Amino acid sequence: MAERTLILAFETSCDETSVAVVENGTKILSNIVATQIDSHQRFGGVVPEVASRHHIEWITRCTDQALAEANVSYNDIAAVAVTYGPGLVGSLLIGVTAAKAIAWAHNLPLVPVNHMTGHLYAARYVGEFKYPQMALLVSGGHTELVYMKAEHEFEIIGETRDDAAGEAYDKIGRVLGVNYPAGKTIDEWAAKGEDTFHFPRAMEKEANYDFSFSGLKSAFINTVHNADQRGEKLNKYDLAASFQQSVVDVLAEKTMRALERYPVKQLILAGGVAANHGLRSRLNHDMHKYHPDVTMLQAPLKLCGDNAAMIGAAGYMCYQHGDRAGMDLNAEPGLMYGRMK
Repeated sequence: MAERTLILAFETSCDETSVAVVENGTKILSNIVATQIDSHQRFGGVVPEVASRHHIEWITRCTDQALAEANVSYNDIAAVAVTYGPGLVGSLLIGVTAAKAIAWAHNLPLVPVNHMTGHLYAARYVGEFKYPQMALLVSGGHTELVYMKAEHEFEIIGETRDDAAGEAYDKIGRVLGVNYPAGKTIDEWAAKGEDTFHFPRAMEKEANYDFSFSGLKSAFINTVHNADQRGEKLNKYDLAASFQQSVVDVLAEKTMRALERYPVKQLILAGGVAANHGLRSRLNHDMHKYHPDVTMLQAPLKLCGDNAAMIGAAGYMCYQHGDRAGMDLNAEPGLMYGRMK
């Protein structure tokens, strides 16, 4: 019988309190997520102090529920994995502190996990990873192209220089009167509209793999405000479609060029914005057309948002590679991967 390695995983990088038990990095025994969306909607975004207080309130309950649902005790756990960055420092500290306390009390190894590695490893539940590999990670605060020559070797080859794609969605959502988080609604509206406004595709043709969505956000807001001043009513579906088409065009174009420069066996699509149907459809089309020999693994829709199951999958990999942290582990809100030289 194969060895059964259970990871108890914690994710508290932003506004989701989540604890999971994962077996061998590929099987979810439990994945408890306590969302805070209702608490933050009235502010139009995440308020760090409010998020931290909610984590304190929910972390113990989520832990107890995760163990109970998995039908295991601390004696069955091989290691404790925790997101220690990037993210909101106060939120991260709650998860790190809880994980350290459990690891110390039960004499368990403590495994530090990069939040973005967690997003990437959400796709591990879909299929086996093969290397070399490219990942397009598109979440609320991050837009990155990450090249992996081998397992546990992460190198950023492209990243956003200002607003991440998810941030841009939420900011234009406020202008359209869409509650936070706005991504799902904008995606639904976009499917009903046409790209009639032709917003700018920033850096699309530049000879790099970086992204910029601040100019798109400003162009969108100026278009809506100018129409309001003239008393003109714009079609919200066309606005959404035009905005989303600009985002998707840039993400797809940069990704396809990265795959030409870095031959890989797989493309991973993960992160909160990876749930966007417009982006998934475009990448499926472009991969079939331009890179038919490259397999694409898309994180399951239910694991695109922040959750501890993805940290459990990444934590298992890190555990296998000998990653360990001491009781001096601290939150690192600006944690990054290494960049290409």
